[in-house]
Amino acid sequence: MTSGPPVRGLFSLMLIRHCSSIGMNHMPGTTRVEIRTLKIGRYVAINDDAYKILSMSKSKPGKHGSAKARIELEDIFTGQKKSHVGTVTDNIQVPMIEKGSAIITHIQGNEVHAMDNKTYETLILPTSAEFNLEAGNEIQWMEAMGRYRITRDH
Repeated sequence: MTSGPPVRGLFSLMLIRHCSSIGMNHMPGTTRVEIRTLKIGRYVAINDDAYKILSMSKSKPGKHGSAKARIELEDIFTGQKKSHVGTVTDNIQVPMIEKGSAIITHIQGNEVHAMDNKTYETLILPTSAEFNLEAGNEIQWMEAMGRYRITRDH
């Protein structure tokens, strides 16, 4: 006779296989939507990276088969461009993005330390060469899937 833990382990493995076979597996900090519901300017998550949708085109192949969508994407953290092709009924990950403003308290090496204007918590953000960052300045920040980025300085 077998003991309880191995049965639970087997059940967990079966549940994981079932969930992934019906498309329930997803990255933390994301939700799932059908490709047909996406719009230009929104965000998607592919392979643990967050992308902004630059353009989208849909095509119906003919009598048989489902409509396909081609999405041109740009990584919101690195700027790298990528394209994704899938059927319009496929599910895709959408990152939960948080935005806010903060005041820079100090800059240390390649990190910007800032105080969030709403929660007063300290944020540690990577520096960006495209902005004029100085202590006391206000910045806009964005967070997606645990990664932060400065989006604008004032």
